[in-house]
Amino acid sequence: MKKGGIAVLVLLLVGGLGAYVWYKRLEDKQTSTEKPYDNTMKPRVEMSRFAITDIDEDTIRMNLYVLIDNPLPVGFESPSLDYTFFIANTPVMVDAYKKPIQIKSGDSTLVVLPAKLVYKKLVKVLETLDRKDIDSTSYKMQAKFALDVPILGEKTFVTTVDKRMPTIYLPKVKINDIDFGKLGLKRTDVAANVSITNKNKVPLNITDAHYTVTIDGKEIAEGSQPEPILIKAQATTPVVFPVTAHPGKTLSVLPKMLFDKKDTPYSVKFRCKIIDKKGNSSFANSKFASTITGTLDDFKKVKK
Repeated sequence: MKKGGIAVLVLLLVGGLGAYVWYKRLEDKQTSTEKPYDNTMKPRVEMSRFAITDIDEDTIRMNLYVLIDNPLPVGFESPSLDYTFFIANTPVMVDAYKKPIQIKSGDSTLVVLPAKLVYKKLVKVLETLDRKDIDSTSYKMQAKFALDVPILGEKTFVTTVDKRMPTIYLPKVKINDIDFGKLGLKRTDVAANVSITNKNKVPLNITDAHYTVTIDGKEIAEGSQPEPILIKAQATTPVVFPVTAHPGKTLSVLPKMLFDKKDTPYSVKFRCKIIDKKGNSSFANSKFASTITGTLDDFKKVKK
């Protein structure tokens, strides 16, 4: 090997060794200081916000907006990121971001992590907070990812970010009454009297509402309300939704509606979009779907 090549090789080895020693000294120093980021040589993760995008009877879909900062003197790449999301220190979701993440030295990037929560698990946590009258809680994310860093090779880092924010409650829809008016062969006027409960400290707007009414397994009516409806903060708001009935199907279940209400089931499928009235992005124009069930005995008498 030529002298020039040997000199270059020596310089690379010395530089690599120097970088490694510098890294270890800074790592040891930071570990001993017990600062908010206990190790500046770890990527710093900050959860800036989350946004609920879709709510139905089984699952809640949301996006976690996470800022990842790279304090290393070199760029790095992580092939994936595993994360667990906690509400009030209760794990409600475990998932993984499978796309590679690349961050230059001294730079940062915003990553949007999709999250899918089990509806019943989240509701259970919220009910516990409600019983304890807790209006703000801890939203925490634990992230684990492997870094392919030059010189140092691959290292696995685990970091936790904790953010305290107001408790986010899901709206509840209750059908108080379905008023069928006068039943006729050509047209049947129906009105659904609904109560929507919003326990959040901010009012909500629901828009683009659609709903269908099914009685004894037959879809007898449907309707929509495209205009925004204000749902008051920390209150129950009564709403009347106009519904158009299908006379033929309505008359086919009329005997049960009149004489067998106790054993005649109904269901109302309701869907809409939710917007935070004050512009908070937590609901982010999310889609909301709910199915309300019961028997006709829950309602007033049907008019003949």
